[in-house]
Amino acid sequence: MKISIIAVGKVKEKYLKDAIDEYKKRLSKFCTLNITEVNEVIAKVENETNIKNTIKQEGNEIILKLDAFAKNTFIFALDIDGKELSTIEFEEKLEEIKLNSVSEVIFIIGGSYGLSEDVKKKANFRLSFSRMTFPHQLFRIILLEQIYRVFKIANNEPYHK
Repeated sequence: MKISIIAVGKVKEKYLKDAIDEYKKRLSKFCTLNITEVNEVIAKVENETNIKNTIKQEGNEIILKLDAFAKNTFIFALDIDGKELSTIEFEEKLEEIKLNSVSEVIFIIGGSYGLSEDVKKKANFRLSFSRMTFPHQLFRIILLEQIYRVFKIANNEPYHK
């Protein structure tokens, strides 16, 4: 299975890069993983108009990246207002996707202000990991850990709890 992550912003901190690299290594046993970064837009003044423009600009970059993928993909938008799944339900969702002969699964992580409505409309599924807000750089690691956990469950392999 091919898994791609499109994420806003670059990971700068070494400890976060190290964690991402560790999960990339672990996941290489189960899938082909690709992480694509798009530019983070920084609003000079945080007002409603600038925030909307930031979300739109980042969304346009994400959509350009999405358009480069094959049509036979399943897109998850990581969205605080999406549906929450347990890890087991997440594993079942990925198994269902795999059974439908989808060639690639794409996860989209927005920037500080979230995802544009245009990006959300492109998604097949809006997934929320929590009602809480997480730093989008740290969230890459959380997502990678859950994907790794799902593969371990799907392959009946032990994983610490």
